[in-house]
Amino acid sequence: MDLQTVKQRFGIIGSSPLLHRALDIAVQVAPTNISVLISGESGVGKENIPKIIHQLGARKHGPYIAVNCGAIPEGTIDSELFGHEKGSFTGAHESRKGYFEEADGGTIFLDEVAELPHSTQVRLLRVLETGEYIRVGSSKVQKTNVRVVAATNVEFGEAIRSGKFREDLYYRLNQVPIYMPPLRERRDDVILLFRKFTTDFSEKYKVPVVQLTPEAEQLLVAYNWPGNVRQLKNITEQISVLEESRVITAETIARYLPQDNYSSKPMIVSQKGASSDFSEREILYKVLFEMKSDLNDLKKLVLSMIQSNGRFEPNRENEAIFERVFAEDEEEAHPAPMSNYNGVIHLPQPSVGRAPGQAHTSPHEVVEESLSLMDSEKDLIRKALTKHKNKRKYAAEELGISERTLYRKIKEYNL
Repeated sequence: MDLQTVKQRFGIIGSSPLLHRALDIAVQVAPTNISVLISGESGVGKENIPKIIHQLGARKHGPYIAVNCGAIPEGTIDSELFGHEKGSFTGAHESRKGYFEEADGGTIFLDEVAELPHSTQVRLLRVLETGEYIRVGSSKVQKTNVRVVAATNVEFGEAIRSGKFREDLYYRLNQVPIYMPPLRERRDDVILLFRKFTTDFSEKYKVPVVQLTPEAEQLLVAYNWPGNVRQLKNITEQISVLEESRVITAETIARYLPQDNYSSKPMIVSQKGASSDFSEREILYKVLFEMKSDLNDLKKLVLSMIQSNGRFEPNRENEAIFERVFAEDEEEAHPAPMSNYNGVIHLPQPSVGRAPGQAHTSPHEVVEESLSLMDSEKDLIRKALTKHKNKRKYAAEELGISERTLYRKIKEYNL
């Protein structure tokens, strides 16, 4: 059976090579009785693979039972899987068949198999190796002919190393591994899935089909979808029911994407005339742009001082730059205002003398100096220390920084 037919029969949407690889392995292994272990994140659709294996195999006329191992309490899971005898424990008023007995001749799908307790793992290993099991409270060995397909979203390597999962059981389950890719590894399928879901919900709720703008499509494709297909389906259903407009923009989509997954979302650049406020998910970009702005402001301030030979009148703009750039912690949150400098900041003065053999230099001619922020900062610190006879407390007040920061700068510049 070709993959297109398989996808149509089982309602699978997508054209990703990774998805096709998983389906191809399922089709090939279906006629055999080999155990299969499906791995993949939560919400990727792992439950479709055992259905394909069962329906395309020789057991298709036998029973198919899906068991969520993580949803069954540890105290009752042995009874659920293998059955129990009457009176074997409190509340066992009659004998009961387990899933392995009910699924005899068919397929049993063990979802979240890594959640099985250690004692149940021993029982499961025996079933896989010999086809034998014992009901809870019984001593009679029973046989079953069941094909086991298991699934997990857990990394088995760590579970085996920590002793939470038996290594021999892992290899017995993992005779044929199948990997179901997350949505972030099949981004081209996101829009296909969205359109399928919105069509289904349109029929279910008797509402017009929603349409996405190009920007909205880009946002959906760029998002990482930690909840994968399940999350995309839920969000599509919410939009189909709650939105009055049938044309969905990027701004509308952004409201439905969880706000705690900042790294997963691309930055939406505001258009001209739109609000310049950054949303919470764009805080990282905001920090980067503020750092760049601080650096540009600082360059502007130093260049202004150099061009004025180190003397200029303090103003509100320059004081704001000093407070923002040099307040490195709470102790520096309120640095001394620039008025403490008495309007003078001493910088290296241009040379106006004339050495032997040199051309005459006009005292009003500006000589090119270093524009390095590090050199300027080092020179300012050296002059402040000289002025206050190496008393760091007063030098720090003069510079508008904390004494601790000054001490760190002294060590950094080896002053």
